[in-house]
Amino acid sequence: MSVSRSFGSVAVAMVTPFHPDGSLDIPSARKVARKLVDDGCDAVLLSGTTGESPTTHQPEKSELIRAVKDEVGAEAMIIAGASSNDTAHAVRNAQAAAEAGADGLLVVTPYYNRPSQEGAYQHIVKVTQATDLPVMIYDIPGRTGFVLADETLDRLALIPQIKAVKDATGKVDQGFMRMRRTGLEYYSGDDSLNFAWLAHGAAGVVSVAGHVISAGLRALVDEVDAGDLPAARAEFAKQVPVIDAIMGGGQGAVMAKEALKLLGVIPSATVRLPLVGASRPELAMLSDVLAREGLL
Repeated sequence: MSVSRSFGSVAVAMVTPFHPDGSLDIPSARKVARKLVDDGCDAVLLSGTTGESPTTHQPEKSELIRAVKDEVGAEAMIIAGASSNDTAHAVRNAQAAAEAGADGLLVVTPYYNRPSQEGAYQHIVKVTQATDLPVMIYDIPGRTGFVLADETLDRLALIPQIKAVKDATGKVDQGFMRMRRTGLEYYSGDDSLNFAWLAHGAAGVVSVAGHVISAGLRALVDEVDAGDLPAARAEFAKQVPVIDAIMGGGQGAVMAKEALKLLGVIPSATVRLPLVGASRPELAMLSDVLAREGLL
């Protein structure tokens, strides 16, 4: 199966490691990025929701891009989040990401302000026009409170720089029709629906559970590409317990960090408020699942 992939096929929305005092841990960020690429990722998303972008600041975001680009940039696409509910702020994020060496941008639909469809359209266009980088729109109404209309997406699809959509709407049927109508590349933004999206023609996945199962995601994509849906279905079934452990009970960024700490990849699972660390029951459940799946 031939699929257009401007942002690779297996991407992980990477956590941003912190030292116990909450400061940025660049050596651990390099180590996480190296693990992801060695496990099969061909794209890494920095400063997305899982990267705690609301509580990291632009100098930190740029430092993170430069370090990860230096570590794996020859082997994977580096995508940077350029999102804010303040358009001018999002534009500055995009420009700083480009200056730091990002290869592409993820632009979330505006949140909290509850803009009109026209306001959201103009926001995304302004951020897109701030650099020459390719753009992936992030459609996640459960977090933003904004529902992207068909008409707005159709207009955005006419802009050559806008190549793709990361879809976390939970509506695979809607996405299937949208990708056929607009020609935009679609990426699964919901690990529990990765197989469903790929089977419907998505270009790839932007995963959180991929911190642990990137090798399985690479196999899943390769099997769908080869047209072997039974093998892909079986591979996805193996991934479900880990997906549920990371995404089902706790908060994705929190649980992904805890998993990486359990695996010995990072020394600290520190998060910044308002996020807090996993509870003892959550940690016990996560540890049990990783052990049961042969990952510990």
